[in-house]
Amino acid sequence: MSWGSELWDQFDNLEKHTQWGIEFVEKYTKFVKERSEIETNYAKQIRNLSKKYQPKKNSREEEESKYTFCRAFLTTLNELNDYAGQHEVIAENLTSQIILELSRYLQDLKTERKSHFHDGRKAQQHIESSWKQLEACKRRFERDCKEADRAQQYFEKMDADINVTKADVEKARQQAQMRHQMAADSKGEYSSYLQKFNQEQNDHYFTIIPTIFQKLQDMEERRIERIGLCMKTFADVDRQVLPIVGKCLDGMTKAAESIEPKTDSKQVVESYKSGFEPPGDVEFEDYGQAMKRAASETSLSNTREGKEKPPGKTKPKLWPFIKNKNKITLNSHVRNLIEGSGPEDFSHLPPEQRRKKLQGKIDELNKDIQKEMDQRDALTKMKDVYVKNPQMGDPASVDPRLSEIAQTIEKLQSEVQKFEGWLAEVEERMPSKSDTHRRSGIYETQNNTTVSNNCAQDRESPDGSYTEEQTSETQVKANTHPIPTTTTPEFDDEFDDEETLPTIGTCKALYPFEGHNEGTISVAEGELLYVIEEDKGDGWTRVRRNEDEEGYVPTSYVEVFLETNAKDS
Repeated sequence: MSWGSELWDQFDNLEKHTQWGIEFVEKYTKFVKERSEIETNYAKQIRNLSKKYQPKKNSREEEESKYTFCRAFLTTLNELNDYAGQHEVIAENLTSQIILELSRYLQDLKTERKSHFHDGRKAQQHIESSWKQLEACKRRFERDCKEADRAQQYFEKMDADINVTKADVEKARQQAQMRHQMAADSKGEYSSYLQKFNQEQNDHYFTIIPTIFQKLQDMEERRIERIGLCMKTFADVDRQVLPIVGKCLDGMTKAAESIEPKTDSKQVVESYKSGFEPPGDVEFEDYGQAMKRAASETSLSNTREGKEKPPGKTKPKLWPFIKNKNKITLNSHVRNLIEGSGPEDFSHLPPEQRRKKLQGKIDELNKDIQKEMDQRDALTKMKDVYVKNPQMGDPASVDPRLSEIAQTIEKLQSEVQKFEGWLAEVEERMPSKSDTHRRSGIYETQNNTTVSNNCAQDRESPDGSYTEEQTSETQVKANTHPIPTTTTPEFDDEFDDEETLPTIGTCKALYPFEGHNEGTISVAEGELLYVIEEDKGDGWTRVRRNEDEEGYVPTSYVEVFLETNAKDS
């Protein structure tokens, strides 16, 4: 249906309707703007939440990162941060694709509507003016006709009166004729203007107004279509980010599925294992007989080698967690382990934890050495270029930096040797797995002889907790075992003479290893080797390339695939 033919007399109602349409566009624009602000604020709150629970840069958080559930939570936080970013994208797209577009369209819409109704009012004014002129012509024609009738009646009256002079009659006759002529002229003018008005009125209601109303109808339909497109865009903006939001949620799900309770339980052992052995049986002390009580050798006993303690002076060692006045107290060595404090050589830690800390420190120093060596190589190449092409730079300008790097490398290597010495000392004192099974026999046979143990029990106080002091015996034993200066743990020189060990699996080298030291073997990245002895807790795995080449490689450098029977054993 056309507004021009159906609503030709509803100019005022159409004006109100189109104004309401513009107000609706303004209302919808405000709605989208508020939705965009909500998305922006929501994304900001989500980002702040993710940032709030991000791990802090301290030793405690680094310790937590070893657990799968902590890593899963960190992944969830990162995915949540990306999820917040998608809500920011929604807000940006709503602003650029709807709010800004509708704001510009509203200005054009108001201008177009104003123009159309201006033309309509102009046409209305013109037809109303023509109608007024037609009415004026009609009233003038009516007046002239009445005047002509009165003049005619006056002439007839004068002509019938015998007392009136001929001159007065003639004058009345001429006046009547003049009035009739004026009436005839008014009639012609009225007839002509009436015809003109009818034509204008026909054009107004069948051409001009329908054209204007048709333009208004087209404008209104475009407005409605634009609102429909904006509503579709409103939904599409959300739909566009759904794939990425889905990936974020999939990442959270995958992180949750990556949690491994068994692995975390194993990590607890790795983090807090002391390396000590449980204490042996406490011997019966028979005070009814005058006899010397033999000192009970336990993994926590602290006796001097080759010496005996007087009867009644030996006190059995307690567990790391001891009860004192109905309250559980944590030994200082475990507390220091958690807080991360202590001397440079980590002597405050139990043997196993001390070994891990020393190994980690050595790895860190080796990375620093490699970084400095890379810088040295780069500067050396630059110096060679300067030597060959003096115009590019002065070779002598590189020497101070090279000297500084050389001093740094020398200092770092000295640090590595120091920590490797401490590491070798710890590994030398740590009991092997096979020694553990023989220890029970030692407890029974060595009743009068004690074995000196230079672990944390050297610093055990009478209540069973650990102190930071070292006895003179510990210092003497430290002097009797000089710090080795090798860059890798010592290996037995006699495994070359042993019988060929059977393979228990295979491994793949993840990184290249030079293997310069005795007992080690060099491997290339991606190389496949046979495993003949797995890691016994010292961080090294024994492998074989062929019948003649075998040696140790760092366990962290290879990915081991043990055979089923080897795993079961």
